[in-house]
Amino acid sequence: MNKLILGRYFPGDSLIHRLDPRAKLISGIAFIFISFLAKNSQGLFLLWLFTFFVMSTTRVGFRAFFRGVRPLIWLILFTVFLQILFTAGGTIYFNWGPIKISEYGLANALFIFSRFVTIIVVTTAVTLTTKPMELTDGLTFLMRPLRILRVPVDELSMMLSIALRFIPNLLDEMQRIMDAQKARGAVFGEGSLFHQMKALVPIFLPLFSSSLNRGEELANVMDVRGYRSELPRSSFRRLIWKIKDTVCMLVILLLIAAFAVLNLI
Repeated sequence: MNKLILGRYFPGDSLIHRLDPRAKLISGIAFIFISFLAKNSQGLFLLWLFTFFVMSTTRVGFRAFFRGVRPLIWLILFTVFLQILFTAGGTIYFNWGPIKISEYGLANALFIFSRFVTIIVVTTAVTLTTKPMELTDGLTFLMRPLRILRVPVDELSMMLSIALRFIPNLLDEMQRIMDAQKARGAVFGEGSLFHQMKALVPIFLPLFSSSLNRGEELANVMDVRGYRSELPRSSFRRLIWKIKDTVCMLVILLLIAAFAVLNLI
């Protein structure tokens, strides 16, 4: 569990590290929609080219991004195999009942695999290069229009900041519990699915108990310090939009324009 990078921040001084969190969030959300614009080989090549550019610009290392994709690799492969086996069209290479391997199925599987992986890599780049509190401040700013609809933006941002703050702690504590159970002779990842699930019970029970205790302690601390959700809040951190953030937005717009042109060719 200590190898997972969910909710972790990698310190650095790369260009993406120095971007405003609002620019990175908008770019990440826009890229998710951009990935669905890739409908030909040129668009697919451009999609991967931009993804590798983001990976190299972060200066984090490709291994960290691989660790971000690895927890979802089985879901990705399962979806890809479904597309290959049950999507027909074009030249049929194999046909056995409802299972068909066709030219269209292989192409569609390639596009789905590329979309899954590139989206995970780019969103991972956002979380790896943005401090949790900066990420929360950026989301709070972007959700401000929802206040018109009476959405509790401040409460949601507080919940998000606490969740992001304690995800690494929960992962580290889970690893310590697993190490303690292994020292007592417990074995994980072996036997049938039922036995593997049963072996996880001694992990989740103490983890759940410690999480409740930590949540109660945090609530008491916030109450003692005078936190009131109904009162307006100020922020110690200020978000400053700079020229490089505008350039980042222009790059995303150029990427959208490039995909639009490729789809018309």
